[in-house]
Amino acid sequence: MSFLRFLRRAALGPAALVLLLAGAPAYAEHTVMVFGDSLSAAYGLAASQGWVSLLGERIAREGLAWRVVNASVSGETTAGGVRRLPEDLKRHRPSLVVIALGANDGLRGQPVAAARANLEEMIRLARAARAEPVLVGLMIPPNYGIEYAREFRELYPGIAKKARVPLVPFLLDGIAEKRELFLPDQLHPAAAAQPLILDNVWPVLEPLLKRPPKR
Repeated sequence: MSFLRFLRRAALGPAALVLLLAGAPAYAEHTVMVFGDSLSAAYGLAASQGWVSLLGERIAREGLAWRVVNASVSGETTAGGVRRLPEDLKRHRPSLVVIALGANDGLRGQPVAAARANLEEMIRLARAARAEPVLVGLMIPPNYGIEYAREFRELYPGIAKKARVPLVPFLLDGIAEKRELFLPDQLHPAAAAQPLILDNVWPVLEPLLKRPPKR
């Protein structure tokens, strides 16, 4: 399976909002909200199998006073995320917001400048709501040309440096090109891939979860 085929189908996933309170200890005082697309919405799996649910379980094992909300929507773009984020911030009042959007923008060949503006606006909105943003990097194959793929690859590190936000370099690092880590449709990450996705995210989140939140 090519990563290009995966991205194409991921963009066509049903836009169903998944709200998941996963493995949170009863005394949880703060919320981490994952705000992404099908890569974070456990597309094609039970919600409990997705990496966001596994994040909640790991937080519980660590005895950390956090709950996890999964506000990811399959097929979401950065433009859709900007429209949706204010209401989700108001509803869930997170202290951390993990922004994992942009793959569908790249798939559709949308201007990198527009994706950059949208991601920067989501970072601004999170901070205005007194939440700390975390940016998750994504990559695309060169189906719109090598230059476009390069601009997209450099998008996330550039934003993270400019806005001074923590960055997960690539959500699917070590996963994207391994057929055995995808569902039978060879398009979406399988259950076996979800712990590996979490392992890509955890090193960035762990120190933030273990220090006193700003909220």
